[in-house]
Amino acid sequence: MAVGAAISDPPLPVAGISLAAVAAEIRYRDRLDLGLLCARGPCTLAATFTQNRFAAAPVRRCRELLIDAAPGDWALLVNAGNANAATGPSGASAALQTCRIAAAALGLPPERVLPFSTGVIGEALPVEPFAEHLGPLSAGLGEHGWEDFSRCILTTDTRPKVASRRLEFGAGAVTVTAVAKGAAMMQPDMATMLAFAGTDARIEQRLLLRLHREAVAGSFNRISIDGDTSTNDAAVLIATGAGGVEIAEGSPEHSALAGALGEVYAQLAREMVRDAEGAEHCVTLIVQGGRDAAQCALVGYAVANSPLFKTAVFAADPNWGRLAMAIGRSGADFDPDQVRIDFEDVPVMLGGVVAPDYSEAAATAVMARPEYTLRIDLGCGAAAERFWFSDLSHDYIRINADYRT
Repeated sequence: MAVGAAISDPPLPVAGISLAAVAAEIRYRDRLDLGLLCARGPCTLAATFTQNRFAAAPVRRCRELLIDAAPGDWALLVNAGNANAATGPSGASAALQTCRIAAAALGLPPERVLPFSTGVIGEALPVEPFAEHLGPLSAGLGEHGWEDFSRCILTTDTRPKVASRRLEFGAGAVTVTAVAKGAAMMQPDMATMLAFAGTDARIEQRLLLRLHREAVAGSFNRISIDGDTSTNDAAVLIATGAGGVEIAEGSPEHSALAGALGEVYAQLAREMVRDAEGAEHCVTLIVQGGRDAAQCALVGYAVANSPLFKTAVFAADPNWGRLAMAIGRSGADFDPDQVRIDFEDVPVMLGGVVAPDYSEAAATAVMARPEYTLRIDLGCGAAAERFWFSDLSHDYIRINADYRT
């Protein structure tokens, strides 16, 4: 189940990037599950990864390869169905072998191939499907392969997630296209979700990393499905420079691209929450009136990750006591007597107690909507942060109970 219809942009080609996907039957049958993205040119690359201590073998290899990596050609090799996590030395060997196979097919050094995996943890990753399919896969690369690539990375997702933007400047146009997957084990702590973005702008490495981290902070690090953090979380941004527009720090182009990246990442992040396993509701949470972003984040995560409140969201039950509890245990320092809570335009709490004109029927009507906004005002400053989270439903339990069977 997913909330509403998919909000997905037609993927725009990015100059310098070609993609392809095949059904390699790594775990699934009759569906795309192996993808390749190749970026040619003086490409710069930025990435953020999970902070889970059980980081998967491909995550560990990517981290090693990206230390002091120079601009140049890059390839991203992605499989779904097997996470290659908690697999020990054999998992590290499998990640290395698959990269070598891809590198040979593409004519690249193995250290220019980054591996990514998503799926079941603790099972050995078979190398044979890679050896069988990477030759034809590399031969099928094309600039219009974004849609197939967006499908090959899915696990329990019900639909692909794609976003694109095109910016027009005096020196030319810049395109940004990105895809993502993720429907559970979801509260990224980065820097199971994967996100891959490309732009044809020319951007120096240090600035690209800053742009990427800022966009991640306001999007993929502001969502919650179940409060867990995958062993395989990764988000990657590649700038090929093939479009000819150079992004200088502090320039109008810099500001415009930062805005576009923020929009693209936020769209994908929201789509992951709307497609959460078993979800019937997607809530936009605004925490405002904080002293700073950190205080707002403490409150936001406490609410978004609260099983008690998330089950109340599923039932459309305006049990605001659970909400007050979650805010109070967040660890944020605030005066409860200054807190205000609104479900859309329905006041629920004012001055730390139930609002004088509170209507439970009106609050229930808001919570019955598939999507709505919950606003919490801490009353101690001007900072504000936005989050998205899903409910926890009967179907979430069923899907995860049956995941390996």
